[in-house]
Amino acid sequence: MKIIYFTHSLASCWNHGNAHFLRGVLSELVARGHDVVAYEPEGAWSLANLLADHGEAGLAAWRERYPELSTTTYDPATPVDQLTDGADLVIVHEWNDHGLVAALGDQRKRAAHHTLLFHDTHHRAVSEPEAMRAYDLSGYDGVLAFGETLSEIYRDWGWGKRVWTWHEAADLRRFHPPEVEGERSGLVWIGNWGDGERTEELERFLFAPAQGAKLPLDIYGVRYPAEALTKLDRYGVRYHGWAPNAAAPDIFARHLATVHVPRRYYATILPGIPTIRVFEALACGIPLVSAPWDDAEGLFTPWRDYLVARDGAEMTRHLTALRDDAGLRRSLARHGLATIKARHTCAHRVDQLLAIVASLRSPEQTKDAA
Repeated sequence: MKIIYFTHSLASCWNHGNAHFLRGVLSELVARGHDVVAYEPEGAWSLANLLADHGEAGLAAWRERYPELSTTTYDPATPVDQLTDGADLVIVHEWNDHGLVAALGDQRKRAAHHTLLFHDTHHRAVSEPEAMRAYDLSGYDGVLAFGETLSEIYRDWGWGKRVWTWHEAADLRRFHPPEVEGERSGLVWIGNWGDGERTEELERFLFAPAQGAKLPLDIYGVRYPAEALTKLDRYGVRYHGWAPNAAAPDIFARHLATVHVPRRYYATILPGIPTIRVFEALACGIPLVSAPWDDAEGLFTPWRDYLVARDGAEMTRHLTALRDDAGLRRSLARHGLATIKARHTCAHRVDQLLAIVASLRSPEQTKDAA
């Protein structure tokens, strides 16, 4: 198939975690012989910030680790008929311009022969519902939502059986334990400060417990304002700034453990949706401790794949145990990696995607949609 994906950016992962999963999925599709085209608009916010901070050198890891992938920048004024010429499947990420989303839907209504799917990987359906309802999806064949609670929202909006829960996953071509184990020490967290969605949680479940467990803490990420940096300094945290996602396996390999601190929406009204870092960390064989998070869909096995801390004191106890118990670290790493390999790889998600597309093209589905 010729598969076209409209993303905010594939080249840049600067404050753009969706690029992680998309790279892995598109890489898997290429490996299976599909013709893959990725489009991103001129002036994409993530790419502009990456280049402003790091210049062309900031793209080196992407180019080196994903030689089979490329991205094409397009002028928003380009007719969508030109962009989708020859496509069998077109997927549109939710972080795209409303005009582009509508134009692609209008094209599909004009009897375009490709399948057209909308891909939602954010909490805006609950945090900014009017902005999401403003997307004209009337011409789309279906919606891919990255969690069952998000799928339920689309069902309430009338999508019925034409919405599918399509979780993120780990790209095992890049995310795996080190071939040769080296020395590990301290705790690591890779994540962005963002816009205050988990400020208090980070202090309660990461900074203070790391200090209490006497574990040096390294943090990688962007959008840390001056007050955040002051707080990190107060807790003795070593802040390293942005790291390309492709470097994450090497970073994980140098540390004893990592922590999952979900953003508030995913810990409360959108349960069951883990950050991509959970999949990636477990794939890399690093022990993980999670702040409160309801694995409503049973993606993992808490206490075997990772530990769960209900409050800051329990997080400190877990981190202290991981610091002192090599057997516990090995057990968690082994079980977490096995779960990823069994259920949560980009290959699993590609299998699911191709099955969805096949179902939409079946005579029964065509009849139902008529």
